[in-house]
Amino acid sequence: MAQLSAACRKDLDAIAIPRHASWDPVGLMAVRSHVRTQLARLGDVQEHHFRRSGLAGVNLILKLPGSNPGLRPLLVGAHYDGPLQSIGADDNASAVVALLELGRRWSAAPPRRPVWLVAFDLEEWGLLGSAALAEQLRAERQRLKLMVSLEMLAYTSDQQSYPHPAMGRLYGNRGDFIALVANARAGLALSRLTHAMGQHVKTRALPVPRAGRDVPAVRRSDHSPFWDQGYNALMVTDTSFMRNPHYHRMSDTIDTLDLPFLASVIDGLEAALREL
Repeated sequence: MAQLSAACRKDLDAIAIPRHASWDPVGLMAVRSHVRTQLARLGDVQEHHFRRSGLAGVNLILKLPGSNPGLRPLLVGAHYDGPLQSIGADDNASAVVALLELGRRWSAAPPRRPVWLVAFDLEEWGLLGSAALAEQLRAERQRLKLMVSLEMLAYTSDQQSYPHPAMGRLYGNRGDFIALVANARAGLALSRLTHAMGQHVKTRALPVPRAGRDVPAVRRSDHSPFWDQGYNALMVTDTSFMRNPHYHRMSDTIDTLDLPFLASVIDGLEAALREL
C-alpha cells in the first residue's frame, strides 16, 4: 500500500482547519495563503477574482506547460474552502493535498499536455468559483481536453450507499473504491482513466447522461458548472456523504481518513492523467 509523503502530510495539517467564508474567514485566508504559496513554488500563480451572489472569492490557477504545449489543456481542480462548522479533512482538504502533490510531480516531470491546476473558492456556497471560471472560459472560447474535479478522496468504509439501490449490485456494498463520475461525452476518457487508475487503487466508473440532471447527487461538486457550459468533465470522489458519516460535521478530522488510500489515489491520478 502506498504511503502519504511528508509534504502531503504537512499540506493536510495546514488545510484541514475551519475555513468557511462566513463562519471562519480567517481560516479561509490562511488556507488560501498556504495553497498560493505552495503553487507559487512551481510557477506563476494567477488569481482569478470573481463576485457572484454578492460574495467575492479568489480562484488560484497554476498553468504547467506539458511536454507538448500545443495540445488542449487538462484542467484539474479542487475547492479549498471548507464546509460550515466542519474541519473539512476529507471535504476537501484531501483533494487539495492531491492537487498540490500532482503539481509537484508534474513540475518535476511534465505530463504530455498542458495542465491547469485550479484551487476553487466558495464551492460550499453553491459552486461559485467553478461557475465563474467555467462561464469565463466558455465566453473566451477556451478549449479543454477535460476538466477533472477532485472531491473528497480519503475516506473508506465497510459500508457504501448509492443514489439508486440497484447500483449496489454493480459496484458492491463496501466503500473501498474511488469513483470517477463523468458526463456521457467524456466516456472515452472515462474508460481510459478508470483502467489506468485501477492499476493503483480500486476504481469504479459512472457515466451519467444529461449532465447528471436525473441524478442530482452527482452534480454536487465543481465539475457540474463545466458540464453546464458544454465541457467534458468528471469528478473523482470517495462518494462523499454516501460513505462518510462525518460529512459536513466537526468530526471530519484527519484521524478518520485512510491516508494510504489517499496516497494510492494520488499515484493513480498522476499515472492516469499524465498520458491523457
